[in-house]
Amino acid sequence: MRLSELLSEDVILRGFSAKDKWEAITKLVDHLVASRRVPADRRQVLLDLILARERDQSTGLEHGVAIPHATVTVLESAAAVLAIAPDGVPFQSADNQPAKIIVLYFIPRKFVQKYIRMVAGIARLLSHADLREGILATASSQDLIALIRREEDKEQAALGGLVHPA
Repeated sequence: MRLSELLSEDVILRGFSAKDKWEAITKLVDHLVASRRVPADRRQVLLDLILARERDQSTGLEHGVAIPHATVTVLESAAAVLAIAPDGVPFQSADNQPAKIIVLYFIPRKFVQKYIRMVAGIARLLSHADLREGILATASSQDLIALIRREEDKEQAALGGLVHPA
C-alpha cells in the first residue's frame, strides 16, 4: 500500500496550524470524519487509539516530519490525511524541530504486514529532502499527489521492484 493511493485532494490540508501535536491529531481525525473517510461514530475510538499510540512514543521524526498512525479493528479500509503546516507544529520530534509535514493514518489490524511496510515506506519517502521541499512548495494538492507518486515510482524502480506495492 502506497501513500499516494490513500491521498486525494479532500484529505490534503494546506495552511494547517495547531498549537501542539494533541490539537493537530484531533483536528486531523476530525477532518477524516468530515471528509467521510472514517465513520463519525468511530471518531472517539480512533482518536483514543492514536492518542494512546502517541503517548507511548512520539511519531515526530526528523526534518519537520510527523507520522501519527495506528492499527485499528474498527475500520475496513485504510484512511489517511496529509497536512502541511508552514509554521510547524511542536511534535516532540527526534531533532526538536516542529513538524511541517504531518501524515496521519489508520490501517485495519488485519493488514498488519501492510501497516509495517507502510510506516517504513512513508518514513523512507519523507527522508528525502527534495521531496519534503517539493511537498512544501507545490501549488496544488493534485501536484502534491503526483509528486509523491513519482517519488514512490522512482524508489520502487531503484530497489528493483523489491518494494511491494500491495
